[in-house]
Amino acid sequence: MPEPVPEAKPAEDGLPADGGSEADDDAEKNAAGQENQSTSLSGLFVEKPAENVVAVAGSDVTFVAKVDASTLTRKPTMKWLKGKWLDLCSKAGKHLQFKETYDRNTKIYTYEMKIIKVVAGDAGGYRCEVTAKDKCDSSTFEISVEAAQQENQADILSAFKRADAGEDEGDLDFSALLKATKKKKKQKEEPEIDVWELLKNAHPSEYEKIAFQYGITDLRGMLKRLKKMKEVQKPSEAFLKRLETCYSVEKGKKIVMSCEVLDPNVQVKWLKNGQEIKPSAKYVMEANGNIRTLTINKSNLSDDAAYECVVGEDKCSTEVYVKEPPITITKLMDDYHVVVGERVEFEIEVSEEGAHVMWSFEDQEITKDSSKFRFKKDGKKHTLIIQEATLDDAGMYHAWTNGGHTKGELEVEEKELEVLQDIADLTVRATDQAVFKCEVSDDKVTGKWFKDGVEVLPSERIKMTHTGRFHRLIIDDVKPEDAGDYTFVPDGYALSLSAKLNFLEIKIDYVPRQDPPKIHLDTTGNMVSQNTIIVVAGNKLRLDVEITGEPAPTVVWSKGEQAVVATEGRVRVESRKDMSCFVIEGAERNDEGNYTICVTNPAGEDKAMLFIKIVDVPDPPENVKCTGVGEDCATIVWEPPKFDGGAPIKGYLMERKKKGSSRWTKLNFDVYEPTTYEAKRMIEGILYEMRVFAVNSIGLSQPSLNSKPFMPIAPTSEPTRLTVHDVTDSTCSLRWLAPEKIGAGGLDGYVIEYCKEGGTEWVAANTDLWEKQGFVVRGLPVGEKINFRVVAVNIAGRSPPATLSQPVTIREVVEHPKIRLPRELRTKYIRKVGEKINLTIPFQGKPHPVATWLKDGQPVDPKMVNVRNTNVDSIFFIRSAEREHSGTYELVLKIENMEDRAAINIRIIEKAGPPVNVRVTDVWGFNAALEWEPPKDDGNCEVTGYTIQKADMKTKEWFTVYEHNRRTNCTVSDLIMGNEYMFRVYSENLCGLSEEPRMSKNTAVIPKTGLELKQAAFKEKDMACPPKFTQPLVDRSVVAGYSTAISCSVRGFPKPKIVWMKNKMIIGEDPKFLMQNNQGVLTLNIRKPSTFDAGKYCCMAVNDLGQDAVECKLDVRVAIEPENK
Repeated sequence: MPEPVPEAKPAEDGLPADGGSEADDDAEKNAAGQENQSTSLSGLFVEKPAENVVAVAGSDVTFVAKVDASTLTRKPTMKWLKGKWLDLCSKAGKHLQFKETYDRNTKIYTYEMKIIKVVAGDAGGYRCEVTAKDKCDSSTFEISVEAAQQENQADILSAFKRADAGEDEGDLDFSALLKATKKKKKQKEEPEIDVWELLKNAHPSEYEKIAFQYGITDLRGMLKRLKKMKEVQKPSEAFLKRLETCYSVEKGKKIVMSCEVLDPNVQVKWLKNGQEIKPSAKYVMEANGNIRTLTINKSNLSDDAAYECVVGEDKCSTEVYVKEPPITITKLMDDYHVVVGERVEFEIEVSEEGAHVMWSFEDQEITKDSSKFRFKKDGKKHTLIIQEATLDDAGMYHAWTNGGHTKGELEVEEKELEVLQDIADLTVRATDQAVFKCEVSDDKVTGKWFKDGVEVLPSERIKMTHTGRFHRLIIDDVKPEDAGDYTFVPDGYALSLSAKLNFLEIKIDYVPRQDPPKIHLDTTGNMVSQNTIIVVAGNKLRLDVEITGEPAPTVVWSKGEQAVVATEGRVRVESRKDMSCFVIEGAERNDEGNYTICVTNPAGEDKAMLFIKIVDVPDPPENVKCTGVGEDCATIVWEPPKFDGGAPIKGYLMERKKKGSSRWTKLNFDVYEPTTYEAKRMIEGILYEMRVFAVNSIGLSQPSLNSKPFMPIAPTSEPTRLTVHDVTDSTCSLRWLAPEKIGAGGLDGYVIEYCKEGGTEWVAANTDLWEKQGFVVRGLPVGEKINFRVVAVNIAGRSPPATLSQPVTIREVVEHPKIRLPRELRTKYIRKVGEKINLTIPFQGKPHPVATWLKDGQPVDPKMVNVRNTNVDSIFFIRSAEREHSGTYELVLKIENMEDRAAINIRIIEKAGPPVNVRVTDVWGFNAALEWEPPKDDGNCEVTGYTIQKADMKTKEWFTVYEHNRRTNCTVSDLIMGNEYMFRVYSENLCGLSEEPRMSKNTAVIPKTGLELKQAAFKEKDMACPPKFTQPLVDRSVVAGYSTAISCSVRGFPKPKIVWMKNKMIIGEDPKFLMQNNQGVLTLNIRKPSTFDAGKYCCMAVNDLGQDAVECKLDVRVAIEPENK
């Protein structure tokens, strides 16, 4: 029983195991035989890897293959495979490395595969396969791995151990409990136990325990082997040929299973995992003689099962393995740049839902047992989640499928706490409330309050609150002992915020009855100067102003010229005894200005001026744009915000993202002061967007508008193979090849520059970019030595220049004129009348020669012949050739006093005229002699022969006697006695037969003689025979509703009468049946049969000499609709 191949799983060494067996090879051959091969094997390799390689565990091994590309039209494709179909190129990494080089001189590609630190799982069969359009070649080789020091154990259990698990090859993979074992433990020697005998005698519930104890990981293969051991194979009495041991098919393809039974009329059943299969569009069962076939269309993973063909009590079984196509990664992983504590989500998309994805950090696989990581699947999306990132989590994360790999880098930085609002000193009176408030950048930070170094504990009078980024200490009913230094210390940070609480004592002194009003302003707290108060936008301003005077003065607040009289609302005035409170709830920018408080009583008046300044976070920066790009970097500039929020701009924070993505990556954590920034570590060819935040002492602005998308690109490399093609007295023709490295920016064109030898000023020869790889520089001074260079240009700028190794002297080289007459024109050039003549005669010479055409020594007539001359050739053209165009034409090429000549003999031909003077010169017996003379017009070419025809004067039908007769006479034989004949002759040349023949002037009469015909007696052959069927009817099984036909063939004379019968009843003129007889081939067509039409059909042939009959069985089965899955 074959052992199936375990599913390939990415391992730490990156190389899956090759667990195939001989049955896998047979299945692979069976599946491969069902597909048409579109390529042919050919010897492309000039060097192949060694066939058998023995490697020591822990060492490196390299395999080299070389391919000759001199006969190939395109670059060949190389695949390195392990086993039959496992592509190793998708497993490239630290363990497997691939390299490809190309030698331009020898046109040989060199491919290398290097295995780093060979492990036992690398042993097995490998294949390298190269394809190029319609050519294919492959080479196989084996790797054997020997341990440096290892005990030799010939244990059959090794066939069921995981070959790709390294040191864990003996551990099971079906339970999380079994993954705890990471290293092999040295065990004591125990007596050898036959595990298979142990399993055969054990209860099935103990199989898993025994498999774990003895290191068997392939449970499916173990169960199949046990089943085979328990079965006793009996010789088959129903099958001539059983099903193959196993079949292998790719997902979505068709597979055909067939066997041969002993009885051609026997009915079979097909079972899948013990359940009978019903015919459907997916499962098609056919019976053809002794062959029974099951076809599975569009196979999927549910078809991977055991199948049986049952005949009575006998059966044969097989296994079907469905290979799943490789899962590719359609959306790659993004890089992350976070601070400690932030959430990270690495997200990818794969090509199939339900695919298996393996995650790894650096070289360690991430398992579901890890409490730090969470895995999430949503259709084709797979996500690796890190709830709170730490510094240890920084590194490279990988995602693997069986057909793809992607990686993303995580950068984690220590977070820094920024103080957005410091604690302000307070001065309060007895029984009032004191509120200390501060704001930090992280809303998750907790902290403690201290007074004079002693921690403040909450009580009924003292409360501490933490709301978002704000921390408050509230002291109700302030007492003198509450005065002191208060400090807030955030947890986990070496930072403290301090402020002082001043207690204001109220002294009661005797005052006279008439006391002028007095305003007592507190210059501490929010005041930054004598009369200026700074308020953060959105905060509350409460300004308590103490007022004295007797009698109680009247208080008026005003902003500018407008009095503030509201006692309710956002801006209001509250009055208390000896106190006036000015309140602004949620300060806004338009609240900023000069405020006046005026107090009056009969004893006098007092005024005070205050300036309230509103500070806010700044506006976003403006005009963020990219001014320059490099291969992996870009320069970003922006303008400062129009409004700085009332506080100086401390700097900026930058973020970037890939276009189309919604995830922004921070580029800096420290405030960056300049307005120009160079972003690095970007990927060339990817579109990015940038945005900038402004920072002042109040906080962070809203983000700026996104910059226009930009792409990091680099200039191309320099053009290659710059050469001089031609030089004249004022021009120089240059040619070159495209740069070897172009990059994502593409290539817009070239700039050609030149300068005199010894000079430093380069002059551009072209005003616009030149797209071709050749250019003629004009207007050069004669005799000067000029240096030339070519620069490639794309959106990223100019490439390094390609320069000629030495200067070029601008002087034309004299070259003798030379006509290169084509080989077909060196002999006589023959064309038919009416054909077109178009001759191109190339020539060379410097300076440009003058070409002239002559005919028979005279210049050609331009009305008859069209001539067009260029610098390198001359074109001779006649639209429709005539006989008068025949003659000798001569091309004369002149350069000053030098010349070259070439003659072309052109002959225009047409069909010849008919022969002259055709006559019969003699008649004897059944023969006649003809003679004639050649035609007067031979069509301007030699007459190659004649065609002679004869006609009976009675019927006057012409028959050809001779073709291609080269003489001007002939003898016509086999004439019929008593008839009179006339003759005609056609002329023939290269154009064919003449248009008209020439009739003979006289006729030939064949006289009758006294001959008597004696006929032999004719005996008619007796063809009579009784009917005999030469081809019998064949049993058929058809689907109801689909028209069918049964056929046979019969011979017999006289022609027999045909009778069709169904179940021994003669079929009459039933329109459902159509009977046909075509030259003895008998066909009965049955239109859309039903189950009623099933039965035995008989065909009988009868004539006078006897009769014969054949019969067959027709099965009609009902079609079953396929199940909707």
